[in-house]
Amino acid sequence: MRRLVVMLFGLLCTARAQTGALPQHTDRVTTQGNVTEFLGGIVRGDQSVKKIALVFTGDEFGDGLSSVIHTLTAEKLHASFFLTGNFYRNADFKAHIAELRDQGNYLGSHSDKHLLYCDWANRDSLLVTRHEFETDLNDSYGALAAFGIDKEDAPYFLPPFEWYNATIASWTRDMGLQLVNFTPGTRSTADYTYPEMGGRYVDNQTVMKSILAYEQKDENGLNGFILLCHIGTDPRRQEKFYRELPRLIHILKSKGYQFVRIDELLGAIPAP
Repeated sequence: MRRLVVMLFGLLCTARAQTGALPQHTDRVTTQGNVTEFLGGIVRGDQSVKKIALVFTGDEFGDGLSSVIHTLTAEKLHASFFLTGNFYRNADFKAHIAELRDQGNYLGSHSDKHLLYCDWANRDSLLVTRHEFETDLNDSYGALAAFGIDKEDAPYFLPPFEWYNATIASWTRDMGLQLVNFTPGTRSTADYTYPEMGGRYVDNQTVMKSILAYEQKDENGLNGFILLCHIGTDPRRQEKFYRELPRLIHILKSKGYQFVRIDELLGAIPAP
C-alpha cells in the first residue's frame, strides 16, 4: 500500500514539475557564483559557456541502458546517471552499470528506495524524518559502493521524483553532498509518460520541440543546462525518447554545445 501511495504522489509531483516552471517559492531562486540554485539545490550551471549535462534517472525501469550506452559511445561523450539503490541492486542492470562506470560516466545517487520527501500540495511539509532521509541516502551509497564508488566520487545527489524542499537540501549539505535538479523550461522530464495517462501524455515530438524551442528563446540558450531524461520507462510508452537522443545530440553539437558530466559542469563542491 505504501508503495502505491508513493507512486501516486510521485506521478503528481513529476507531472507538475514537467511543466518547466519553478512551481513554488520562486523568490528562493538565487545565483551562487556561476550556478543557479532553487531552494538550496543547483538547477543550472554556468550560463556563459556552451556546456550541457545530460542526466538520466532510474529506479524501476532500465530498458534504455543498451541504447543510451550505444549513443554515448558513438558520440564520444559522457553523461550522468542518478540511480536508486533499487536500480543498482537489480541483477538485470549490473553489467550495464559497470559498463557505464568503465566508460567514464558519472554514477550517483537518486536515493535508495525512491522515497517522496515532501508533500506536493504543501512543499514545506516533510513526509520523512531526518533519520529516515539519512538512512535511505546512506543505503544508496552502500549500493554504489558495490561498484567501487563512494561519496567522494559522487558528491552530487539528485532527489527522487525530482522533488525536494530547502530542508532536504540542507540535510544533504550536512552529509557532505550537494543536491542538484534538472533545469526547468523543457518537457524532457515527461519522457516517462504513456498514452493511458490521457492529457498528461507527452510524445517524443513535443519533448524534442520543447528543448529546441527553449534553446532559441533563452538569451543564454542551453548554456549550463542540466537536461534530465529517464533511463527506462513503463512498457506502455511505446516510443522511447532515448532513441531520439542521437538526433538531439547532433543538432546541439552543430550549435557548438559540449556535453559534460555533472561534476564537470558544476565543478567541485565548496568545503562547508
